[in-house]
Amino acid sequence: MATEYRREIPIPSPVSQPYWDACKRHELRAQRCRTCNWLWMYPSRMCHSPDCNTLDDYDWELLAGTGTVWTFTVNHRAPNAEWEGDLPYVFGVIELDEGVMITSNVIGCDPGEVHIGMPVEVVFEDVSDEIALPKFRPRSS
Repeated sequence: MATEYRREIPIPSPVSQPYWDACKRHELRAQRCRTCNWLWMYPSRMCHSPDCNTLDDYDWELLAGTGTVWTFTVNHRAPNAEWEGDLPYVFGVIELDEGVMITSNVIGCDPGEVHIGMPVEVVFEDVSDEIALPKFRPRSS
């Protein structure tokens, strides 16, 4: 890591550990139910389909890591001192090409350039030896 990460770092649970292991490998994965084929994000023991709710019967599917900005906000005030150096920053909801949503920062461009429908791709920030955070930047092609 180039700089010391000063914010809270996620603590994986037994259910979320495969997600974080994939992120550390710079892969974005989501769970897919073996019973009904529903794909969901974020890690959970239960299928998120409104018609299924099967427990502990899923696979981890590799995602393309591409999508579009579904909605976003540009933050001009830091929630605490650890965020002040990043102002202004963009917090967005990304609709991935596979149809699931993920919340993350949109980086790599001026916050004023971010717009709904903007094509983005995942990049990973290695914040510790165990954790890499998925973030999104404008799609390069």
